[in-house]
Amino acid sequence: MEELGVNEYHKIQTVYLRDPATKHKTLLEGQFAKPEFEYLKNNIWVFTEKVDGTNIRVQWDGDHVSFAGKTDHAETPKFLLDKLDELFTAEAFAMHKLPPLCLYGEGYGAKIQKGGGNYIPDGVSFILFDINIDGIWLERQNVEDIAQKLVIDSVPMIGEGTLLEGIERVKNGYDSRLRLTPPEGLVMRPKVELVNRRGERVITKIKINDFEQEVRTDACR
Repeated sequence: MEELGVNEYHKIQTVYLRDPATKHKTLLEGQFAKPEFEYLKNNIWVFTEKVDGTNIRVQWDGDHVSFAGKTDHAETPKFLLDKLDELFTAEAFAMHKLPPLCLYGEGYGAKIQKGGGNYIPDGVSFILFDINIDGIWLERQNVEDIAQKLVIDSVPMIGEGTLLEGIERVKNGYDSRLRLTPPEGLVMRPKVELVNRRGERVITKIKINDFEQEVRTDACR
């Protein structure tokens, strides 16, 4: 069942600004996209694998489960909705006495994005990356606890370190925990949940493809 009105997931800003000289295909390394990224660059951040799928919201209102995509008007493929119906039942939420909440994750696998079959060659699934309860974002251990209760996967933890160490890890490449091909990148957030002066979460991302674009551009010069 799909339902409108579920809180849409916020945009995650790439850590560096993009270079207008290359039509924004490459990054301006060292030029942070937000001042809080630069201010916190030497603090400890948590790194999770970025999954290349389609954004899915799973809403539990205390009685019913409903699904939505990245926006309230995004269409979710029927084969993915069928899988979500299989994974998420009202009985499972009720059995663990979970309060009203919204699960945020990726629908991923075959026929979802160009390399979806590298994750699951013959099917699709859902992988959890965030949970919001009454406007509060849950800490990683609580996200994993609810994932275990609902018997669903959560995005793999890749490690911790400074923001610059996370960027270098993607630049140098690391092994995906979910597929044999290289991962899409990292999502990075401070170890302690923070917001900026606008009330926006401090969270960022970096993709391996950002650096591949850089190499290709340099080769063409």
